[in-house]
Amino acid sequence: MANFHVYAAGTGSKLEHPAIRRIGVADVFDALRRGFDDFWEKPSHYVFLCLIYPVAGIVLITWSSGGNALQLVYPLMTGFALLGPFAALGLYEISRRREQQLDASWRHAFDVRKSPAMPAIAALGVMLVVLFIAWLVTARALYGYLYGDAAPASFFSFIADVLTTQRGWTLIILGNLIGFLFALVVLSTTVVAFPLLLDRDIGAYAAVETSARAVMTNPVPLLLWGLIVAVALGLGSLPLLVGLAVVLPVLGHSTWHLYRKLIEPMPAPAPAPAKAKTRKGS
Repeated sequence: MANFHVYAAGTGSKLEHPAIRRIGVADVFDALRRGFDDFWEKPSHYVFLCLIYPVAGIVLITWSSGGNALQLVYPLMTGFALLGPFAALGLYEISRRREQQLDASWRHAFDVRKSPAMPAIAALGVMLVVLFIAWLVTARALYGYLYGDAAPASFFSFIADVLTTQRGWTLIILGNLIGFLFALVVLSTTVVAFPLLLDRDIGAYAAVETSARAVMTNPVPLLLWGLIVAVALGLGSLPLLVGLAVVLPVLGHSTWHLYRKLIEPMPAPAPAPAKAKTRKGS
């Protein structure tokens, strides 16, 4: 298939390097405000759409709790942040359509499947799933190193041990440091990658490279953005992940507006040169 491309925008095409803007902390909070405005336009639709996310989380956590894997509950809850950029694809599309004054009802969230960049989007989605699995494996290995192979006897005894023993605090400190490194990798590679691919089909590699350049150009604002995302997802996860049905759409819409602030728009195509008129009989 000639149009099935992942690395770049087509065979033999030149790799595109979108221009990066410098932004400030105020721009981050303005993107959040705009994202909340998008959410507030039709909040019931977005809450319904995003219930899929917390419901999936509850299923996984219930499975881990009943399968002698209580030690994975916290890594599962925090690890969802690694999948957030991909899970919010439909929200980027809604913000894009609202920006262009098109119909932005919730059903258009599924229009992303028609995007010509879908192969590249899928490739980045697979990358995030791999990182998510790697985080769970790493968290399980850290638990095994400190606690051995035995599963926790009960949820409350495990929490008590974590909070009152040296090995428990070692688990908390090292686990969160390692989790921060995973989150930093995701931030650096996808902060604008998915919105960029929806906006213009430039290939997965160029989208990741553009995200990395955006972070290097704007380290303070984007580290603040990462902190806001982590705190918001953490707070949204507290009431059995149900709060994510509100937190996720606001962050998803805000990501689109942050992308608009970070990336220079694509230049308009030059008008085609007028064809010279030929005289009859010449």
